[in-house]
Amino acid sequence: MSDAGGSVESRLAELGLTLPEVVAPLASYVPAVLSGSYVYTAGQLPMVDGALPVTGKVGAEVTPEEAGELARICALNALAAVKSVAGDLDRIARVVKVVGFVASAPDFTGQPGVVNGASELLGEVLGDKGVHARSAVGVAVLPVDAPVEIEIQVELAH
Repeated sequence: MSDAGGSVESRLAELGLTLPEVVAPLASYVPAVLSGSYVYTAGQLPMVDGALPVTGKVGAEVTPEEAGELARICALNALAAVKSVAGDLDRIARVVKVVGFVASAPDFTGQPGVVNGASELLGEVLGDKGVHARSAVGVAVLPVDAPVEIEIQVELAH
């Protein structure tokens, strides 16, 4: 994997992606916090234009493939949250950690494959800077019946 050429937003455009507006919080929190050289995002749902494209449990109402695409949307929303406090995505030195929550049917065990959607998007957009540690967790339910939620932690260049 190599570093993305040019600016991060140019790379997004090459991939046919647009950085969305920051998703408004659903409760009492902020989308991202800058602490020292690190940005910590809140959990990002796969909101598109203020709405969830799909709801339900992965392995029941939502296929693993659909959920992987939703995880990509979550990662894109997380990048928007990072930009809201960092000012410029080109300041990202590396993605340190990704945590993915997957609302899972009782017998669904493919959480890592779902969260790969987010990990792969970060790699496509950021190259080597997108390689990260990760957790993929199955949960009973997520806010507003979202199938997936992703949070990221990034280190900024000085």
